[in-house]
Formats: sequence, C-alpha cells, structure tokens
Amino acid sequence: MIKAIKLDLLLERLNFQKALTKARLKLDSPKFFEELVKWFFIIVFLMTAVEILGLVEVTLFLKGILYYIPNVVIAAIMLLAAAIVAKFMQKLVKASADTAGLSSANAISGVVKWAILIFGFVIALTQLGIAAALIQTIIIGIIAMITIAGGLAFGLGGKDLAANILGKIKQDLSDR
Repeated sequence: MIKAIKLDLLLERLNFQKALTKARLKLDSPKFFEELVKWFFIIVFLMTAVEILGLVEVTLFLKGILYYIPNVVIAAIMLLAAAIVAKFMQKLVKASADTAGLSSANAISGVVKWAILIFGFVIALTQLGIAAALIQTIIIGIIAMITIAGGLAFGLGGKDLAANILGKIKQDLSDR
C-alpha cells in the first residue's frame, strides 16, 4: 500500500533523502511500516501469552505500549504534513513577495517555513503527550517575548516613524 501511494517519491521530493544520506540511512518507508506492523503483532501475541500466565501488570504495560503506537503514527504523519505544507507555503510566499517586489522575499518565506515546521513539531510532541503543558508554556513565553521586544523596538526606536505613519492615517481618515 505504501509503495502504491509512492511515499518514498514524495519524501525524496521534499529532500528527505539528502538528510538521511548525511545520517547514513536509507529511505525505505515501506520497511518502516512493515516493522511497525510486525512489532504490533509481536506485542499483541506477547500480551495474550502474558495474560494467559496471569501476569496482570505486564499485560497492562503491554496494553499501554500497544495503545501508544497510533499516537506515534499520527505524530509521524503530522510531521510529514507539516514538512509538505511548509515547503509549499515557502514557495508560495516567496513567489508572492517576489511578485510584490519585496526585497526581503527570502527572509519572509524562511520565517513562514520555519514557523510551520516548529508548530508542526509542537503539535507532534503534544500528540505524543511529551510535556504538553511545558511546551505550551514555552511557546507562549516565546510569543510574548517577541511581541514585547517588537513593541519596545517600535515604540522606542521608531517614535518619529510611528508619528509620521499615524499622522498619515489621521490625514487619510479626515480627507474622507
């Protein structure tokens, strides 16, 4: 099924092959899913055998592992989707900024790409249940820090510019 949807081809287009080559790994998504299904069945049969032996705590532990596997798959899919959307939005924003004649098109498209990748990573970590409250607190802190820094920079460094912009807005509103 994985070969039919050509997941390896999609991952190669997203340049995952380059990153994996640097890590001396081979891109083989069907093998990944094969191993995932194999271990799913191993855990299910092991869980059945342990339950027959009456080891309740071990059975509960194996159930926890078994119930966690879908979270891993969903997190992997979310990361893949974030990478796809980030690449698409980077190209779209760059093309739009170039068309608009903005000189900072590369910077803007880079910020968009990394924002999507970071939020995708945070979503995947939340799906895995890895310190969700801590991650949310850190993200809120970073956003607050950037907002306050931007406000201070604009307020202190751009007083005259802000006065000019507000004056133009006031004049435009009074002209209408």
